[in-house]
Amino acid sequence: MFVPIIEGPILHADLDSFYASVEQRDDPALRGRPVLVGGGVVLAASYEAKAYGVRTAMNGRQARTLCPHAVVVPPRMSAYAEASKAVFEVFEQTTPLVEGLSIDEAFLDVGGLAKISGSPSQIAARLRADVLARVGLPITVGVARTKFLAKVASGVAKPDGLLVVPHDGELAFLHPLPVERLWGVGKVTARKLHDRGIATVRDLAALGERELVSMLGRAAGRHLLALALNHDPRPVRPGRRRRSIGAQRALGGRPRPPSELDAILTSLVDRLARRLRAAKRVCRTVTLRMRFADFTRATRSRTLSQPTMHTGAILAAARSLLGAAQPTIDEKGLTLIGFALSNLDNEGSVQLVLPFEEHAEGALDTALDTLRDRYGSKAVTRAALLGRDEGITVPHLPD
Repeated sequence: MFVPIIEGPILHADLDSFYASVEQRDDPALRGRPVLVGGGVVLAASYEAKAYGVRTAMNGRQARTLCPHAVVVPPRMSAYAEASKAVFEVFEQTTPLVEGLSIDEAFLDVGGLAKISGSPSQIAARLRADVLARVGLPITVGVARTKFLAKVASGVAKPDGLLVVPHDGELAFLHPLPVERLWGVGKVTARKLHDRGIATVRDLAALGERELVSMLGRAAGRHLLALALNHDPRPVRPGRRRRSIGAQRALGGRPRPPSELDAILTSLVDRLARRLRAAKRVCRTVTLRMRFADFTRATRSRTLSQPTMHTGAILAAARSLLGAAQPTIDEKGLTLIGFALSNLDNEGSVQLVLPFEEHAEGALDTALDTLRDRYGSKAVTRAALLGRDEGITVPHLPD
């Protein structure tokens, strides 16, 4: 007998307030209480804290004002990395088609498992139970026909939920949602849409391509219209490598002299370049991201003439970008600095240059990487970084 499939094959699994959940799992005294991970800047907030308006990346002082009885705990990155590894083992035992997005979320394709594992909703329910039983963490899962809709479903179902969007109910589910649920609708785009009276996905879908393109530009207009109609043909791609890697540092509200900003920049670039070499990749583009004291943001980027994995070349480009932005930083004040390396390629795809220099360019990088791998990341450091807080190294998926 033919049984029509009414459930999409794609799961979006997302751990709930990951860092805070790990802390509550490991310390029973924290369960049911508002928890903030990180004091200066909130790295994660439990749902009990979020109920008071606390959000990730919020200034710690502001968070404690909103929730004075919150418990503040220092981050334990090694514990989060171990928990992520255990969760991904559950994912990979559920289906071989797993596309990791970050250390706490992934897409899973379970479309070919009906005969051996059941329907997508049954697999999703079992996945949630397995993560809770084996790792001790709550996880939310959205089930849908497309990656986009599965991610939206998990967002609506949070915390600790399961939401299935059937084929015949996709637009009925999607269209009443606020336009902010669409990928690519940030504060600026949302303001433009709201100024035109567009509040829901249904409102946006009714506009049509021509008006959206005239309002937002060709690429953004077509992209948002496709999502509003749930057109998303992208498959789940296991083992897909990152298109960029990045690191950032929250700076708080006090002014930072150029020498201190340069030290922070150097620390971030050192960290990124080491990740790049460990993954045997090269980059072409260096991007500086800034958030100012008035909450505005800016990005600046530079594309190098040759792909590289060498710290010196990346650092020179990063310093040039920061130097060009210094007048704006002096005027507005800087509260967050970040760098990203993009246009990534595999190391072996680079056209080698003739070794005219007496010493190989990467010899120093290789020696430092070897020392740090053997004796720890702080075994060797730059003189400019001695005695300075280099910030938190956040765990990440393999590059």
